[in-house]
Amino acid sequence: MAALAHWTAIILYLATTVVAALALSNRRQPNNALLLGLLAGALLTHGASLLNTLISPAGYRFDLTAMFSLVAWTVNLLILLLAIKRPLHLLILILAPLGALAEFAALHDWGEAVVREQLSTGVAVHALLSIAAYSLLTLATLQAIYLFYQNQQLHNHRPGAISRFLPPLQTMESLLFGLIGFGQLLLTASLITGFLFLDDLFAQHLVHKTALSILAWLLYSILLWGHWKWGWRGNTAVRWTLAAFAALMLAYFGSKVVLEVILQRS
Repeated sequence: MAALAHWTAIILYLATTVVAALALSNRRQPNNALLLGLLAGALLTHGASLLNTLISPAGYRFDLTAMFSLVAWTVNLLILLLAIKRPLHLLILILAPLGALAEFAALHDWGEAVVREQLSTGVAVHALLSIAAYSLLTLATLQAIYLFYQNQQLHNHRPGAISRFLPPLQTMESLLFGLIGFGQLLLTASLITGFLFLDDLFAQHLVHKTALSILAWLLYSILLWGHWKWGWRGNTAVRWTLAAFAALMLAYFGSKVVLEVILQRS
């Protein structure tokens, strides 16, 4: 059944790609019900196979291909939800084959699985949520950088060649806040599961990561509130996104520097 789900997901992702490609090559709108139906089917079967990927008979998988599959599924799910009311056919054309590639890559485990006796289910869920949240918010940061570049180009009356093939700027901003909103949900779940399943999030070896993660969560929350309440967008949204991601990046990587370099030398 796991193999059937894997290959069904790959076939449906490729079918989605073909439908989007044919419509765009003929310069016409695709059959939206067919396109989104194929993508939804791909996501359902991908989700089923993903459970078998992440929880293998040998234990929990955190290798590169498993994480790539998790992130590809999450991003395609977000695109599906946003595409219900927005023309995101080009992005579907880009991301659907990435979903197929991620599924194919996940058939091969690159790295040893973590034995279940070494890691509780709660801690494994916390780790997976953290990785998915960080990945989505990384994509949101790249999207924010692109929007900043595009705003500068439009301000100077020099629209970039790439933008001609992408949805309108307003749609791309909607995608940015969709990525941030979805990433914030995963970050919230990651923090909650951390408090529930980790022994002490404010122990010396975790306090830096915990504090910076909470700071990032607060900054993303302020940004989403400002966008909803006061219509923050453009460079204001870009600055808040970069500030929040800087805190999140320090939480994931800066804490290692503190623990492994600064504290060891003091």
